[in-house]
Amino acid sequence: MSSLSQSHKILFLNTLAFSICFACWTLNGVLVTFLVDKGIFNWSVVEVGWLLGIPILSGSIFRLPIGILTDKYGGKIIFSILLFLCAIPMFLLPFADTFWSFAILSFLFGLVGTSFAVGIGYTSVWYPQNWQGRALGVFGMGNAGAAITTFMAPTLLNRFSENDPINGWKMLPITYASVLVGIGILFIIFAKNKKPSGDSKNIKTLLTPLKSARVWRFGAYYFLVFGCFVAYSQWLLPNFMNVYQTSLVMGGMFATMFSLPSGIIRAFGGYLSDKFGARKVMYWVLGSSIVISFLLMFPKMEITTAGPGVLATESGVITAVTPSEIIINEKAHKVNSKTVAVESEEAILPVKTSWQEIVVKQNQEVKKKELLAKGITQIKFSANMWVYLILVILIGISWGIGKAAVFKHIPEYFPNEVGVVGGMVGLIGGLGGFIGPIIFGYLLNFTGLWTSSWIFIFIISIVCLLWMHRTIINIMRTKMPNFTRGIEHINH
Repeated sequence: MSSLSQSHKILFLNTLAFSICFACWTLNGVLVTFLVDKGIFNWSVVEVGWLLGIPILSGSIFRLPIGILTDKYGGKIIFSILLFLCAIPMFLLPFADTFWSFAILSFLFGLVGTSFAVGIGYTSVWYPQNWQGRALGVFGMGNAGAAITTFMAPTLLNRFSENDPINGWKMLPITYASVLVGIGILFIIFAKNKKPSGDSKNIKTLLTPLKSARVWRFGAYYFLVFGCFVAYSQWLLPNFMNVYQTSLVMGGMFATMFSLPSGIIRAFGGYLSDKFGARKVMYWVLGSSIVISFLLMFPKMEITTAGPGVLATESGVITAVTPSEIIINEKAHKVNSKTVAVESEEAILPVKTSWQEIVVKQNQEVKKKELLAKGITQIKFSANMWVYLILVILIGISWGIGKAAVFKHIPEYFPNEVGVVGGMVGLIGGLGGFIGPIIFGYLLNFTGLWTSSWIFIFIISIVCLLWMHRTIINIMRTKMPNFTRGIEHINH
């Protein structure tokens, strides 16, 4: 078997395992909601929030140590152990009968989220540098595994609960755990272990790259393109239901239209990063994130402000006042009265309406330039739902491409520490998925605007772009003069 064929086999196994792990990682989103909705558990809103977030948290904070272990012992060993170990708490989940037992088991099976750090390190060692962007992009398509849970878990829960409404749900975690064991067996049989080249593998040496500001810069990028992606995968459903009064099913479909393309497009992002260079791709991703989040910042709103009024052209006494005109010394001053316009929720651009309200009375003496009728301008912006949806899909696609570009950087700068650096970057991104909805919630409470979360995205996007651009400028200043010309072609 050729080296490339072996690499493709490993990539297939990695992507399959990661997609299943990602589906398990997001299991609580459907399962906990079902258990509360059916009254099987009487958890409070706060408890539900924690149960949804706990697997995301554990799967994020342990990405770094798992990445270190992957670099030290190899991807086959670590991935196989991870799959078998995470299956255990899933098998035990049906026995959970309290909040705390459910929370502890959720924390433990949430470790499947660390599979990302394993897969990144394990995939990269099998491919040459000119293939790594595509390979890591294909592997990252496992993000779309969340759709497995979104589409299949509700149906399975309903089917399992047909004959046993109280205990039928217990078959779902058992089914997921069985699949994890099956994938683990495939790994043992078909995968081949391989570690990054390098002499020293002690922990101190492995952690050395974390002193580099570059690692934290990559983490900031990933906080945006992955962390905020995960956050919005959960946030968009209540967003659509509250702002546009969609049904639960339609809102869920719109949220899926955001998350699914973002996961699938990641492979194309890897191809673009290989062809044009990860740096150039990140410029486009961050730039598009700024533009699209700016357009998404504008809420459904109505603004009333001062408009053009009517002034007296001469001094005199008002002899007549009608809704459409004011007469002074037999000279008429036209007034635009307010008309009732038919509002259209389908308007894409803001709609402006202007009118004037009379502030004087008949027989009143006025002077030249005195205000006769004050002007009022009203601007209504409907924030058209379909435009909003298209923009949301576009920013999701942009982030999907960006996720591949971030991890194209890592094997280029840290070829022998992909696991530990990828684990740290993945940790930062995963934490973004955990704290993102919390930040969005506080912003919503503080501002009263659902679009306040996009203001946060706009700011983060600008910070990332400025940080990256400043770094490039600093490099240009420290290199030889012709480096400025060469940097334009460095990734070609």
